[in-house]
Amino acid sequence: MSIETHGRPPAETSCEAPVRFDTKIAVLLRADLEPWQRLNVTAFLVSGLGTAVPEVVGEPYEDADGVPYLSMFRQPVLVFEGTGKTLTAAHARALSRALPRAVFTGDLFTTGNDRDNRAAVRAVPTGELDLVGLAVYGPRNAVDKVLKGARMHP
Repeated sequence: MSIETHGRPPAETSCEAPVRFDTKIAVLLRADLEPWQRLNVTAFLVSGLGTAVPEVVGEPYEDADGVPYLSMFRQPVLVFEGTGKTLTAAHARALSRALPRAVFTGDLFTTGNDRDNRAAVRAVPTGELDLVGLAVYGPRNAVDKVLKGARMHP
């Protein structure tokens, strides 16, 4: 069977049958970010999901010579873009659905360490966050609803 259950792929799948996940990892970026900012924000955001939602991380890798490599997400990360208004609405929907999420605000481009990053987010009320990125994980249909109005990143 190519459909997984409870966010986990089936134990045995045909090499030809695609695995269809019932969960989704998505990143929503503000469309006006510079290319380097898009990459940086995406990397920061998905690191939060990997630590808070351990089931999204697969098994470690190993090459034919036995050299080990770190585990990565077990499913694709889909990247979207939208306006600031789209981000604000998506954030509100993610909160209302209590989905695991990570945020990146404009203030974080001016800080240089984790302590200052956390302080910058903590200093701003939820409704006033200058969101430039949002990562969310959950059931596909719930994540799709959160991302309403966003488009796939080019």
